[in-house]
Amino acid sequence: MPYLLALDQGTTSSRAVVYDLAGRVRAQARRPLALAYPRPGWVEADPEAIFRGVLEAAREALARAGAKAGEVVALGLTNQRETTLIWERSTGRPLAPAIVWQDRRTAPLTDRLRAEGAEPEVRERTGLVLDPYFSASKLAWLLAEGGLKERAARGELAFGTVDSWLLFRLTGAHRTDATNASRTLLFNLRTLSWDPDLLALFGIPAAVLPEVRPSFGAFGRTDPALFGARVPVAAVLGDQQAALFGQLAFEPGMAKATYGTGAFLVQRVAGFALAEGTLTTLAWLEDAGPAYALEGSIFVAGALIQWLIEGLGLAESPEEVEALAARAKDAGGVYLVPALTGLGSPHWDPHARGLVIGLTRGTGRAHLARAALEAIAYRTADALAAMAAVEPIRSLRVDGGAARSDLLMQLVADALGVPVERPVDPETTARGAALAAAVGAGQLSREDALSWWQRDRTFLPSLAPDRRQARYLGWREAVARAKGWARWSESTEDN
Repeated sequence: MPYLLALDQGTTSSRAVVYDLAGRVRAQARRPLALAYPRPGWVEADPEAIFRGVLEAAREALARAGAKAGEVVALGLTNQRETTLIWERSTGRPLAPAIVWQDRRTAPLTDRLRAEGAEPEVRERTGLVLDPYFSASKLAWLLAEGGLKERAARGELAFGTVDSWLLFRLTGAHRTDATNASRTLLFNLRTLSWDPDLLALFGIPAAVLPEVRPSFGAFGRTDPALFGARVPVAAVLGDQQAALFGQLAFEPGMAKATYGTGAFLVQRVAGFALAEGTLTTLAWLEDAGPAYALEGSIFVAGALIQWLIEGLGLAESPEEVEALAARAKDAGGVYLVPALTGLGSPHWDPHARGLVIGLTRGTGRAHLARAALEAIAYRTADALAAMAAVEPIRSLRVDGGAARSDLLMQLVADALGVPVERPVDPETTARGAALAAAVGAGQLSREDALSWWQRDRTFLPSLAPDRRQARYLGWREAVARAKGWARWSESTEDN
């Protein structure tokens, strides 16, 4: 039997799923990934742990499926984006911990470049904003702090996002796909190539960069020592683009939201377009040309639930958080702004910090849990409102672990005022990677792919428009009070 293998390397875990060509899951395995927080605002991961987790999960999934590596006709790789690594080409030895996309240490650099007036040109070329979220400032920091710039210029070092790191370890090739490249602040969305002016802006030598390839097609074959045979890597996509493909968003106007550690709302658009507060990115790149999308990036979603459990001890599991929130008919006037690592779309404020406001003597645990779920829904509405300037979204397809929560999905529908469609398999990121690999390897056509998506449930808005608007206005006021807090706090400490 021919199999497809999807490798889904995420922020807090690595997952491998084996599919057949009909889209049925044959087996899967997962490995956790620990993060380190050495200083406030810093988030790191061990590069070797990233690779080891992917390799172990893949081997276990293949064994559970009873599949031999020689029966895998295509491997699809999808990954957390923007996370930045650097290693020696000759040895493959990482030279520093991976700087995770949530990391805020480079905010002073992006603030300075913005103050110097660089952002308009950066946005015109990349579709992105000057924010520490993206890879360029992270790479600039690694090169400067490690004294590595000269070695990088000599071609001795390799930079990569997680896909490039895994491809290097799996195949020996230093490559990336265009979707991951488009998230670095170094890739020009108009020329579809690394931009010399942007490299100069960040002080990054071109010799350190990977080769950029279309998202579907040949990326290399795995080292036979890893799985027992050479497996063709036929697709590479950033995690949000893989989820978009898995939701079959093949036409402009279609949109999806993935709820994992963060939440990401992505809408296909007809061509390159800029909208205030949103990012323009590649949906994917094919030989025939690029497909574009708008994206709203929300840094904290599932991580907020994790914080309630681990940080506050409010509950012992996500299911308990949902049950607790369901006890309250609303949040009792409480708003929780989840700016634990700053705010992404459409605010783009790395200096914002988390805030809970509206507390009274009547506030209880259930209200806090409810306010947390509502915060995820409101952040989705923030991103959607910015995107509507280009093209309204008539419905939203959702996926990711938190999409399993019926209450959260109903709150999202209420906050947006549009239907929310959840597929039977909410793990659409891995499914999209496998489907893209099948297309990239010529095993399936786009028409064949339509059978891979099945609806589980549609959540319809239940709030009257005036109530929806009143609650959202309260949310916007709470967000305004959370903005810039870290900068204000630091200034008072200095004084």
